[in-house]
Amino acid sequence: MHAVVSVDGFIADPNDEVGPLFDWYFNGGSEIVDGGPFKVSEASLGYVRPMWERIGVTLIGRRLFDLTNGWEGKAPAGDHMVVVTHRPRPDGWHPEASCQFFDDVAAAVATAKDLAGDRDVAVAAGEVGGQALALGLIDQVAMDVVPVVFGSGKRYFGSLDAQQLLDDPDVVIQGERVLHLKYRVRR
Repeated sequence: MHAVVSVDGFIADPNDEVGPLFDWYFNGGSEIVDGGPFKVSEASLGYVRPMWERIGVTLIGRRLFDLTNGWEGKAPAGDHMVVVTHRPRPDGWHPEASCQFFDDVAAAVATAKDLAGDRDVAVAAGEVGGQALALGLIDQVAMDVVPVVFGSGKRYFGSLDAQQLLDDPDVVIQGERVLHLKYRVRR
């Protein structure tokens, strides 16, 4: 499970705007992907590039899919995209895209794991991520914490209302205007 997050735990404001959360993706001199728009600090590059390279499937909810138009059929990381939704794939939407739609979080995660093979499934934080965590389907929680306070908005863990223990962070990397943290989920 992964997302960029404010220090008070929000992945977007109440209007789904990310404000300065993604500024760190453009404040450095190192390209995450050759020729891509993202240029981060060397410290962030050493964390982000290997993480992105390990991703085989990006699993998201319908809200993110609609906000990004499913990145026009090309997953932001990995070769496949899986969407959790109660609505069908939009008519005529990128028929060539490796993108599957499910109305059940557990079924979506199972399919994503099959598609990923020996690579990782990146579950977007928010409602779907919180549901997957509650079901015991998340192994790690990764946060790119940006020094901004939103006060309200879309929560990193969605509407999850159960306590979940995490281990101490096994990754702590200070980038430029971002702190990268990764926690194993305690079983």
